[in-house]
Amino acid sequence: MTTQFTVGERIAWYRRRRGLSQDVLAGRVGRTADWLSKIENGRIDLDRLSVLRLIADALDITLADLIAEPSLLAWTEDSGQHTVPALRSVLMDYRPGTGFRSAPTTDPTTLEELVARLDDAWSAYQAARFGHVTAQLAALIPDAKSAVAAYDGDDSRIASGRLALAYHLAATLLTKLGETDLAWTASNRGMEAAQLSENPLVIGSLLRSLSHSLQSAGEYTEAARLTHDAIAFLDPYMASAGRTLTSVYGTALLAGSMAAARADDRTTVRDFLDGATRAAKRLGSDHNLMWTAFGPTNVAIHRVSTSMELGDLQVALSLGPTLDTSGVPTERRVRHALELSRAYSNANQRDDAPATILEAEQAAPEQVRYHYLSRHLVQTWIRTQRGKPPLRLVELAERVGVA
Repeated sequence: MTTQFTVGERIAWYRRRRGLSQDVLAGRVGRTADWLSKIENGRIDLDRLSVLRLIADALDITLADLIAEPSLLAWTEDSGQHTVPALRSVLMDYRPGTGFRSAPTTDPTTLEELVARLDDAWSAYQAARFGHVTAQLAALIPDAKSAVAAYDGDDSRIASGRLALAYHLAATLLTKLGETDLAWTASNRGMEAAQLSENPLVIGSLLRSLSHSLQSAGEYTEAARLTHDAIAFLDPYMASAGRTLTSVYGTALLAGSMAAARADDRTTVRDFLDGATRAAKRLGSDHNLMWTAFGPTNVAIHRVSTSMELGDLQVALSLGPTLDTSGVPTERRVRHALELSRAYSNANQRDDAPATILEAEQAAPEQVRYHYLSRHLVQTWIRTQRGKPPLRLVELAERVGVA
């Protein structure tokens, strides 16, 4: 299935492969055949993941099949010519590491060096340099595994925490690229390492990673349920929590709010966002502790995103354009810009929508290129353009791979 197919065309293609009429498929998702016909013909834009998940379930396919993922990670100076397959090999390697003991063949990487390399990789992710992150993780994860095996006692537990956070980053990156199964593998292996670390901060962080991986697979209800479990785990520590644990706690709630929105559970969205708001007030201002980018701004970003997932366009248009995101990392700013572009597009503000994405592309070209939302929006604009599309839109479509 090529990326040149629209979401509607993919639905029609899979529907025919399943031998279903429009009446039958529409009935399975509680809609009319006329609605489905308009979706397949591109007369109605479908971008809500909750609805796409219903259709995917009815067709017995994955959500990724409908949104054309995974994305091919381009070769860059940062990544070289070894990208996701190299990371896959690392994640599938069950040689000595967590849970094993063996004599190291070389001196293990120091705990200080692991910290520095982990910070470099996470910082690169937040700057949306995905090729660089992929290359760094392919070397960092094996070195962290070796350190876990080589050290004893507290040092081994600390190394396990570093390894867990490297796996967390791998899962986060892979969800961005649509590598659903591989992201789940990274999250699971990260949770194993987190438990060995015996560190509530690390365990809480990996619970959030599992939630994101579940959402990547379209398991929204399960991801929201996992958030309840994460909060129950962290709650006993919150009475004396410092800023870092408060950030981990709040970010877990934000991940859960997106899962609940995609599951169309408004009550849980409100509860999670209210909890995150209280955590942000406790923190006082925006911070990036443990690479969470947590604070009042990130809570507001999620209010916009959850509003769009719930179909509350006016809420998103009221809050989104007024939000100052200059104080949060690039990845967060650009993610908000994509959501704002979606809101403009749904409101038929066809000048503001592409302008917002083009501005975001200047800050983070890789993120715009690989996010399903930017690809979907650009493809929709190209297909529904009256007359010849503007050159800037055609060139953007080529860059994001939907020309």
